[in-house]
Amino acid sequence: MEAGGATERLGESRLPAWVLGVLPLALIAAAITVFALLGAPGLGDRNGVPVEEITVERTELVPGEIQLTVRNDGPDAVDIAQISVNDAYVDFSSETQNLGRLASTTFTIPYDWIEGEAYEVFLLTSTGGTVVHPIESAAETPAADSGFFALMALLGIYVGVIPVALGMLWLPFVRRIDRKWLRLFMALTIGLLVFLAIDALLEGVDIAATGSQAFGGAGLVFLGALSAYVVLSGIDGYFKRRSAKAKTTGAAGSYVSLLIATGIGLHNFGEGLAIGSSYAVGALALGAFLVVGFAIHNTTEGFAIVAPLANDPPGPGRLALLGLIAGGPAILGAIIGASAFNTSLAAFMLGVGAGAIAQVVQTLLPSIRDERGKAIDPLSAAGFMAGLVIMFGTGLLVSV
Repeated sequence: MEAGGATERLGESRLPAWVLGVLPLALIAAAITVFALLGAPGLGDRNGVPVEEITVERTELVPGEIQLTVRNDGPDAVDIAQISVNDAYVDFSSETQNLGRLASTTFTIPYDWIEGEAYEVFLLTSTGGTVVHPIESAAETPAADSGFFALMALLGIYVGVIPVALGMLWLPFVRRIDRKWLRLFMALTIGLLVFLAIDALLEGVDIAATGSQAFGGAGLVFLGALSAYVVLSGIDGYFKRRSAKAKTTGAAGSYVSLLIATGIGLHNFGEGLAIGSSYAVGALALGAFLVVGFAIHNTTEGFAIVAPLANDPPGPGRLALLGLIAGGPAILGAIIGASAFNTSLAAFMLGVGAGAIAQVVQTLLPSIRDERGKAIDPLSAAGFMAGLVIMFGTGLLVSV
């Protein structure tokens, strides 16, 4: 009875709710402060040799020079004493040779490398620890200049703007074909995208395994995928509610199409991130996969944009604007993705792309349901498997 009374009195506290919420945090902060001021009593210095974990995040080759960007993943400071290339010690320069936890720096090594040759860079720490970084086939790193970003913009146009615009031209055909054949085409698109999502996740995990683990490693891939899926699902739900409200209030079809185009544009931004990051890390086969798969998928997105305009056709300028809103973000995404300068960010972006694909697939699933509400039947299953086979076959034809 007394315990119950105490609980009741605690619940009837007159303190504001925000004070009750902040109080535990304040006590934790005070305890940590006291612990630090007392010099972490009882812990003392750690015994044993320092734990040295160095990761090479980026390798850049320019004529007569090798540049290595490294990061300290371990708990202890690391001092790089010497560097050798193919068993020969070389001179090097950097802003600092002593790296604290999570710190990074770039080592510039004057070296006349030969294109196509293999090299092994050897980093020796002051305690005798070693880090070996292989360069399997030397090639000059593309400069991140206007030409390179123009290429990324061109890929964004290929993936976003052009396919969506072409998809708008398919409206007369879609209105005339039997629904079951439309279901076949949509199931094929889903098969393409499922293959791409799996491949993007696997590629992201591989990239994360070769880079810094201090920021989460492979967990970043799944964090990016989950974040993209949740955020885009929330945005998609918001625009669907707005579209439903617009329809019930008798709003013009052009307004509904604008809302749909905006939602599709957000999807295409995530797609552009995946494409740009795959090219930035040299995953050319994956980049080609994404370009082909997203281009095919984004052509079908044109259907959704023009459908509300069947009875309210706009002028060419309005259609062009809708296509730009839906496809243009792929350009920005590709440029941002190509700017990924480390494996952690690249892995996260590949995860974002995979999450965007998953959300798009979920959005497309209702389009393959038959009159009985079934999504999987012989026709849709055949289309789905055809999509997987097409993407697998494309991968065999693309050289990495």
